[in-house]
Amino acid sequence: MSIPYRLQQVLLKFVNLAYSILPQPLPPLERLRHCKIVSHRGEHNNHTILENTIPAFDLAQNNNVWGLEFDVRWTQDLQPVVIHDPTCKRLFDSSLVVQDTPFAQLREALPQIPSLSEVIEQYGKKQHLMVELKSETYPDPERQAEILQSLFANLVPGDDYHFISLHPQMFQHVSFVPPTALLPVSEFNAKALSQWALDHHCGGVTGHFLLLNQRMLQTHAIRGQKLGTGFVTSESCLFRELNRGVEWIFTNDALKLQKIVDQSLSRILIHQSL
Repeated sequence: MSIPYRLQQVLLKFVNLAYSILPQPLPPLERLRHCKIVSHRGEHNNHTILENTIPAFDLAQNNNVWGLEFDVRWTQDLQPVVIHDPTCKRLFDSSLVVQDTPFAQLREALPQIPSLSEVIEQYGKKQHLMVELKSETYPDPERQAEILQSLFANLVPGDDYHFISLHPQMFQHVSFVPPTALLPVSEFNAKALSQWALDHHCGGVTGHFLLLNQRMLQTHAIRGQKLGTGFVTSESCLFRELNRGVEWIFTNDALKLQKIVDQSLSRILIHQSL
């Protein structure tokens, strides 16, 4: 039985609140050192700083956050741009539909939307890029794959970036990278996508911290894969994830969590020096 989307969000918010008030021990030094915070769509509030924009990415980078997660869609003339929604209504109150709009028109109307090439040029090799492929029609898949391959040519898949997607069938468009650079993103289908990642020899799987359980973590670790857990918003939840061996932490509160990690490391190192 499927759970309605709104009910899913209510349940997830309740779980986040519950775990935020459950005390957790300070993680050991090595787990803090290996913690990799990923800023979900950059550090944004969608008022003064919009998601998936250069200011949002700059804010994360300037505060030593390890990685950036962002979404890629295609314009009418097959230019990849960084935006989550298929339309520009929610963020920009514009009637433009990305896939129906040439890049030049989109750039003139909404210069805040960066192209994928601009993001790679500015943050490649400086931030780890978690590039989400949205489920949409690829009108010229061979050409689009060539464009993506060219844009990422100077980066090392797995080391510098991963492709992620809620819809693993989209990975067919990036066959130029090894499976270890692919990460399916689970929702309430965590068990199925965990198995998909194992069957297809992916780099791991990502999803809500509660739904990717300890058994999955151990199973993927045995296969040399990792879990990336999301919706982490509090110190208690962060410490829980690190204590159970999760390294990749996807969050809308990257600056807050990075500060907690940095302060915790300093506290341990000061204590060891006494």
